[in-house]
Amino acid sequence: MDVSLHYGKGELNVNIPDDAHVIEPENVAGMRDQKQAVMEGLRQPLGTPPLKEMVKSTDTVAIVISDITRPTPNHILVPALIEELAHVPHEQFVIINGTGTHRDQTHEEFEQMLGEWTANHIRVVNNHCHEKEELSYVGESEFGCDVYLNKEYVEADFRITTGFIEPHFFAGFSGGPKGNMPGIAGIETILTFHNARMIGDPKATWGNMENNPVQEMTKEINRMCPPHFLLNVTLNGEKEITEVFAGELFEAHEKGCEHTREHAMAECSDRFDVVITSNSGYPLDQNLYQAVKGMSAAQKIVKQGGTIIVAAECSDGIPSHGNFAEIFNLAETPQQLLDMINDPSFEMFDQWQVQKQAVIQVWADVHVYSQLTEEQVNQAMLTPCDDIEKTLESLKQKNGRDMSVAVLPQGPLTIPYVREE
Repeated sequence: MDVSLHYGKGELNVNIPDDAHVIEPENVAGMRDQKQAVMEGLRQPLGTPPLKEMVKSTDTVAIVISDITRPTPNHILVPALIEELAHVPHEQFVIINGTGTHRDQTHEEFEQMLGEWTANHIRVVNNHCHEKEELSYVGESEFGCDVYLNKEYVEADFRITTGFIEPHFFAGFSGGPKGNMPGIAGIETILTFHNARMIGDPKATWGNMENNPVQEMTKEINRMCPPHFLLNVTLNGEKEITEVFAGELFEAHEKGCEHTREHAMAECSDRFDVVITSNSGYPLDQNLYQAVKGMSAAQKIVKQGGTIIVAAECSDGIPSHGNFAEIFNLAETPQQLLDMINDPSFEMFDQWQVQKQAVIQVWADVHVYSQLTEEQVNQAMLTPCDDIEKTLESLKQKNGRDMSVAVLPQGPLTIPYVREE
């Protein structure tokens, strides 16, 4: 049978065995009028008065957005916020792009993300985690670091955080407090948030919010300098808004996580020899760094010693910024990478993503179908794949003719799990 994987800005059609299991989140229809749904959320929020009543005309307003690697519909959310706060002069707004450790966005990309009018009429800035003068100290974390957040966010009279909620491979779910931490944090704070102990904790995993150290730290830091209002949405596979969760940070986010868990969890009776996954297409599959999320979703249901095939376009490469590619040159095997990263004396930018990838590779083989060169894929200790169907056929030599296969067409938008585990 044929299945379509989300790949880049389109789809990748693959012929798979008729008895393969296709696992997707529940299909939730997009809202008929997405902007109106957002406006209603702003006027009937959870745990706060209506947004308009909370903001004075003299207030400076900071709006935190997700960067270009996320499919957050900023072009709907941000104009809705500005329209609802029409009594606030435009020059009193600042939009802060929550890059975390990612690269800056260009003005053209801001036009793509926010719409031309917003990008050209409202001041937009990138968060720079390495620039101390652009950050403000807000406290000391019990997790062992000083906490720095974007200065313009900290000093604004009214702070709004936006984003979307989806399953996340170590935070449980995205959205909510994670929009600020690590989105607008300083590098010291981000490195602690992503250290080997935090990322390696078994409770730092898909869909888990209980005693998850990553969630505990992001909540702690948000309490130090909380947003006054949260605007989060959930999306379907077509990137359409399915629900709006607005209001008090923790209450609105919790409701959104409950909704996402209900529609994204997919139970399996057993693990599979082979799991084919996407990285949910553009913008999440822009680079190999982000594609670790698709691999991680597949690892939840692949047999130990089995095979993962991930289809991620990687139009932005490995990427070129950060140390993700460089770290692979420091060891010869995934296990050696893990041993190196788990050494308390080791600390390097982007180590957390390599750590997650190495855990997956110790468990299963990983083949990558992408625009990357064979050399790039090999450098990351992965196996290049130029034809998924041929790779499937060749794996029958390893697993036999009755090889079990599962497919995650939307990749990490699904949380598959094995019932017995």
